[in-house]
Amino acid sequence: MSVYRFTVHVVLVTKYRRKAISDQILIRLRQICSDTCVKWECNLVEFNGESDHIHLIIDLNPRIAPVKLIANIKTVTSRLIRQEFPEHLKRFYGDKKVFWTGSYFVASCGGVTIEQLKSYVQNQDTPSGNSPPANPPGITGDPLPV
Repeated sequence: MSVYRFTVHVVLVTKYRRKAISDQILIRLRQICSDTCVKWECNLVEFNGESDHIHLIIDLNPRIAPVKLIANIKTVTSRLIRQEFPEHLKRFYGDKKVFWTGSYFVASCGGVTIEQLKSYVQNQDTPSGNSPPANPPGITGDPLPV
């Protein structure tokens, strides 16, 4: 049996950053996101949002590609919110069948900092018990450039 903890922070933003999320829509988004996570064998740990975006913290099943889950959450929430709140959304988008931007933010998150994790990895014993070898070329220990 595998043991895992794969937690991500996801941010979804409304199309054109319009302030289209009301309190009622936010409550409904929470329900839809939670139900969708359950269907994907994941857990919605935390959820909140403002009038133009939502935040989700999700414990992922490692067999699930984050991009697939996020795409499904965006599709399902957009479809159901447009069906359930058509008059409200018409004020922001007219007759366009949109709700979210095409993009999203996702980052892995965990219980330790990168520095703590690097230190843990650097201090592992080698199989022979000798000092670990120097990093091979290309592994600098520095974060990747953005």
